[in-house]
Amino acid sequence: MSDPLIAAQKAASNGLFAQSTRMRVLSENIANSQTTGKTSGDDPYQRKTVEFQSVSDEANGIDLVQVGDIGRDQAPFRTEYMPGHPAADDKGYVKMPNVDMLTELADMREASRSYTANTQVIKQVREIVSMTIDLLRSS
Repeated sequence: MSDPLIAAQKAASNGLFAQSTRMRVLSENIANSQTTGKTSGDDPYQRKTVEFQSVSDEANGIDLVQVGDIGRDQAPFRTEYMPGHPAADDKGYVKMPNVDMLTELADMREASRSYTANTQVIKQVREIVSMTIDLLRSS
């Protein structure tokens, strides 16, 4: 097994990358929460999802998180009555994205907290390494 500090830093940096990807996808979902099709019958924006997977780093003896796949949510589209809209069907209903703002904001908060926690791990590792170097210099 390698140095535990290096292993902790590597795990945290992988977590940072995974959560930043998640936040980017969540931002796209929020930005497109009202994006409809251009004409009647066209599908609106379809919510994206991020799948994480565990990857073993045998050299460091740790499991790391990694973005596995960015997929599409298969939940049905909701409809709203907007008879003047270019994407309205013959009854005046428009298919709206399957993006739930409450879900997206809750996921964004969770991703942000996880990102912050991984940042703190990296900061702590740097401080420990710096203190170790200072101790070695003084002895």
